Amino acid sequence: MQRYFISAEEQWDFNRQKILLNGNDYHHIVNVMRMQSSDQVICCHPSRHSYLAQIIDIDELGKQVECKIVSELDEQSELPIDVTIAHGLPKGDKLDLIVQKSTELGMRELIPLKMDRSIVKWDAKKESKKVERLRKIAKEASEQSHRQSIPQITSSKSIKDVLEESTFDEVIVASEYEAKVDKKHHSTFIDVLSNLKLGARLLVIVGPEGGISDEEIEIFNQYECKPIRLGPRILRSETAPLYILSAISFYFEEWR
Repeated sequence: MQRYFISAEEQWDFNRQKILLNGNDYHHIVNVMRMQSSDQVICCHPSRHSYLAQIIDIDELGKQVECKIVSELDEQSELPIDVTIAHGLPKGDKLDLIVQKSTELGMRELIPLKMDRSIVKWDAKKESKKVERLRKIAKEASEQSHRQSIPQITSSKSIKDVLEESTFDEVIVASEYEAKVDKKHHSTFIDVLSNLKLGARLLVIVGPEGGISDEEIEIFNQYECKPIRLGPRILRSETAPLYILSAISFYFEEWR
């Protein structure tokens, strides 16, 4: 069943149990899915509540679909840990893949990170379009994976900006160095997970293709970020967040 995220409060009328869909959602319902009155959809509210709704009117002149709320759904598809991925700006369209797959795996927020060894430097004039594209990818991936919320995609930030604004319960860094040494050398990933409480806010920092510079490592040490090992192999930068999110999902949703 098709799922639509509706963030504008004026589109919701809980007194009359009505929902109004317009814009891209109208286009998708009418022109892509070719739905008709009596068809049903799922509508998601920013509060992370989702509702089964039935189409009762398609206004082609006003480009609007009116739906009646049938029932509130009892869905629990969000990770029990709030995970923010701060990823060093990668080459090409890798960030598209990272956003899409990380959304499917439960990421709550993505921060494109300006790092010393990032080959890519975002042009300030073009950044807004890049971020808007990533937000569209996150929305579509949330609908496809039956999420109850859409991850937030921020503008690019520096490491210090992210850490100084930090309200996270734990900050971890995917470390290539940790993968090369004895797993007992420093923090292990399982140590971090076992100490997290449900509802905790976790920041995951992943470097770009060129890795993390010595200066950045000093910053991480200054802010007491924990380097973690992601197995004995060296992962590509776009693979690391997917490994981490998958491990978190397994640990909290399937195993623990």
